[in-house]
Amino acid sequence: MDLKPTKPLSGFIELLPVQQRCFDECARRMQEVLKTAGFTRLDLPAIERAEVLTDKDNWDEIETQMFLFQKGDTKMGLRYDGTVGLARYVSGHLSDLVFPFRATQLNRVYRGERPQKGRYRELYQMDLDILGIGGLSNNYDAEIISTISRTFESVKEFIGPVTICIGSRPFWNALSDILGLDTCVRNQLFIWIDKRAKMDEKDFEIGLKDIVGEKDTIEILKVFTTGYKSFLNQSANLDSAISEIMEFESLLTAMGVKNAKIDLSIMRGLAYYTGLVYETYLNNYPDFGSVCGGGRYGELASKFSKTSIIGAGAAIGISRMLVALMDDNRIDLTRFENPVDVSVLVMGQAQVAFAMSVLTALREAGIVAVPYLDADRKFKNQMEYADKIKSRFSIIIGEDEVKSGMLTVKNMATGEQVKTDLNDWIASLCSQ
Repeated sequence: MDLKPTKPLSGFIELLPVQQRCFDECARRMQEVLKTAGFTRLDLPAIERAEVLTDKDNWDEIETQMFLFQKGDTKMGLRYDGTVGLARYVSGHLSDLVFPFRATQLNRVYRGERPQKGRYRELYQMDLDILGIGGLSNNYDAEIISTISRTFESVKEFIGPVTICIGSRPFWNALSDILGLDTCVRNQLFIWIDKRAKMDEKDFEIGLKDIVGEKDTIEILKVFTTGYKSFLNQSANLDSAISEIMEFESLLTAMGVKNAKIDLSIMRGLAYYTGLVYETYLNNYPDFGSVCGGGRYGELASKFSKTSIIGAGAAIGISRMLVALMDDNRIDLTRFENPVDVSVLVMGQAQVAFAMSVLTALREAGIVAVPYLDADRKFKNQMEYADKIKSRFSIIIGEDEVKSGMLTVKNMATGEQVKTDLNDWIASLCSQ
């Protein structure tokens, strides 16, 4: 019989144990930051009704990256981000939640896109959102960015420093009004500006001229040369947008955020975001692209509820960031190679009961302990196992240890071997 393949489908991630331990530690630290910031973790369904995920009825015409399928008469799909499920959830629990409502998610999401380096079909995404009814102060955008900053700071030793770049959709909308750009042209303009970081200045300028003409190109380039403040006193809407940016910078400074900057080339989704938008980049890997994006969005749940729900939030591509870095050996995994404190080695079936009592005592003290319970195997085999799992110590239990109650403990790094009382040794280990 032919053996079935062992490799996962393209675009689906499988980590080695040492990589998984690093991933779990980073996720734990990041979630702890969100917990201390008062975000409630939600664990929403991975499968939603197709009508929840898309407004289109004809699946043949759905130009999307969603995994869709049908069971009986029900059309369904796998979630592709956390926002749609959150919108449905909040709309269905309006009377049960306290607003502003803080939510975080760490879930697998599914994208039917072409797999490539750093882009997967199944990945973990960490979301954080603050939602308000009828309105939401811009101060909450600063709270989101401050939380993002502290979240990445918690794993700085693995990924290095980050920079959070902040753009403004109101600024560009107001400037487009002054320039008299219609909806079609401004959409082309915004898409082109969003690509600015990926091209040289000359190519960027040529593309601008093709979209808006030479005169308006001069005005738009001033945004990136003389700065957004040079556009003051041109219109009430533009002044309002500039004032919002200036106040926002001051607020971030007051909150101690030192790794954020205004970058008006940040645009994000044209039909989705309505206010400030933000992207996060790894300073040590500038070619890596954004690892976190978000912004302010209006009418989050308009297709689920007549209640106006306004939100500010971001999504961290935790799999995209960590897996790609580990695959490139850009994260030192040495500290995750020794997860086991103690191996408990049993020299004979008659010693198993005593060995299990020792094991229980170790674990109750919070010591990571792994037993080798094939008690009939040779001592050499058991020591090889302890060495392979890189345990720091091995407790060897034979007839003498059971009779005397004194343990034989071997330091796997130095080879030193001592006889000791269990409780005394636990106390000594825990004090290190």
